Order: sequence, then C-alpha cells, then structure tokens
Amino acid sequence: MSSSFDSALPQPPVTADDLDLAVRLAVAVLREAPPAAWEGKAGSLEWDCWETVEHLSDDLFAYAAQLGPKAPPLAGEVPFVWESRRSGGPANAIHADRRAGAAGLLQVLEATGALLIAMVRTTPPQTRAYHAFGISDPEGFAAMGIVETLVHTHDLAQGLGLAWTPPADLCSRVLARLFPEAPSSTDPWPTLLWATGRAELPGHPRLAGWRWDGTPRAQASGGSPGVRAHPEGR
Repeated sequence: MSSSFDSALPQPPVTADDLDLAVRLAVAVLREAPPAAWEGKAGSLEWDCWETVEHLSDDLFAYAAQLGPKAPPLAGEVPFVWESRRSGGPANAIHADRRAGAAGLLQVLEATGALLIAMVRTTPPQTRAYHAFGISDPEGFAAMGIVETLVHTHDLAQGLGLAWTPPADLCSRVLARLFPEAPSSTDPWPTLLWATGRAELPGHPRLAGWRWDGTPRAQASGGSPGVRAHPEGR
C-alpha cells in the first residue's frame, strides 16, 4: 500500500529486485480477477483486459530482448515481428494461448517479467540499447518495465474491479529515474498516474501527452513529461 513518502529525497537506483517486486505484486492482484471479467475494457484503454496483459508481457519481453545482443542496436528495435490480432488491438510479438485461460495468461506475464529481471541482473551497467524515448541502460529498462507494470495494472484493476496501490517508495524511484521533472512534493503513486496521463494532480492538469526520459542519469538533460503522446507501445 502507498503511504506518506518524501519523494524529494535523493532516490537510490532502480534495481532488478524492484522490477521483481512490481511483477510479483501485479500478478498477485490480477489472480483475484473474476474469470468472466477479462473481456471487458482495461480502464481508459481501447484494449480488453486480456489484450492489456499481453501488451504488458510484450513490453517486458521487448525490453529484455533489446538488451540481449552482444552489441545492442542503438538505431532501432531488435527486429521481431509485432502484429495485431484485430483492428485496434495492440501490436505484439507475445500472445498468450487463450485455451490456457487466465492462469496461463498470468504465467506469460510472469515469464516475460522474469526475462527482463534476468537481463537487468546480468547485463553490464555500461550497456546501452535503443528505446524511442532515449537510448538507455539496464537500470532505465528496469524502470520502464516497472512503470509499464504499475500503470497497466492500474488500467487492469479498473477493468477487473480490483484494488491496486503499489508501494510509494517503488513509485518514487521510477519517477526519479524516468520523470525527473515531475512534482516531488506530491504522493508518489498519484504523481506516477499523472505523469503517465492517467490522472489529474492538485495544481497540475491531466496531461494530454507524455513521455519519459530513459537516458542514463549522467546524460539526462531533463524534459517535460508532456512533450509527446505515449503510444502505449514499447
């Protein structure tokens, strides 16, 4: 549960353990979903809840894959084929077998999360790899995976009728890493929802477009979280 937390304090680096925690908490709450609820829309997204878990799994897989080559590409993504299975659906390389039901879907989420966790643990910190929001390092990809997990679980919780409030310190670390110009005097979880265009924040109108800054901290020049619309992609 979120609690009072001074997000203005210097934050430690984002770690593979942080990502592991985010994925474990997300899977635990999603296991509580009613079996019939997975076909409903996920919050404000145009995807149903099943598709949203596939998209989240695809994000985690894509970040792990991007760190995988001995010389990760810096000009584009590792060229997997991403495709939608319906008009308006997410373009994924990862799709879960619907015959396996929700339990199988959540195994896919756990497995792709484990891939990224392992890559963050084992990739040298000086490694750099491509992301559309800035060439990043393993810590950056861990933080991206956490943000995707936290906010898409928020979308899913809305669609599935579940309660979801992740730990404040986890939110603070990814805000400091990816959204350095976000407000630091507000509660971290509502601030993360604001920074990803999902909520208003006192004194800060809801963002119509947003992006994170994935560049390593030593290189980051800062920027507004409302620079560009996020495509809900990788």
